[in-house]
Amino acid sequence: MNEKNSFGLDICFGEKNNPFELFKEWFDEAKKTELNDPNAVALGTSDDRGYTSVRMVLLKDFNETGFVFYTNFNSAKGLAIKKNPNISMCFHWKSLLRQIRIEGSAEQVSDIEADEYYSSRKYESRIGAWASNQSSEISNRKELTDSIRNFKSKYPEQNNVPRPKHWSGWRLKPRSVEFWLDGEFRIHERLKYIKEKNDWKKILLSP
Repeated sequence: MNEKNSFGLDICFGEKNNPFELFKEWFDEAKKTELNDPNAVALGTSDDRGYTSVRMVLLKDFNETGFVFYTNFNSAKGLAIKKNPNISMCFHWKSLLRQIRIEGSAEQVSDIEADEYYSSRKYESRIGAWASNQSSEISNRKELTDSIRNFKSKYPEQNNVPRPKHWSGWRLKPRSVEFWLDGEFRIHERLKYIKEKNDWKKILLSP
């Protein structure tokens, strides 16, 4: 018989009062079992017209202030977030039969954080941040490769490529975090943390 927590859920849900602690445990497990990109997450946005969009991004950092990803601020998602900072994330780890849904609001990371992460990227990725006008229409692939070549000529020193002002990070500050475990006959297990002022409330959800 599987061990249970105080909610009657699988012991993998633990007894954490803080969702970030439980997220770290599940994320560490995913790093061991997911073949590719355990930090891949579906990011949902909605613009000022109410049009929604979702795409995969990579989680680059997290702590008790939120979950961080980086992008071109002039991209479709960047412009949407500027107009409507309410965003969501969904991690799905098929190897573990688990998912985590996060809802909250986005805030820009500090320049210090952005500079530190940008400088850790490979030279080609830093050049790409300059060369690609993300989400904009191009006439053909050569237009992009020409732009890459031009910026490599402009910044030939691999350790001296400044971060574009339009490229930085967003931090999702959560107001709710839901942990989901696949259950037999679709009777899933769901535990949700809801932010109430400076504390987190835990509730059990029906599948």
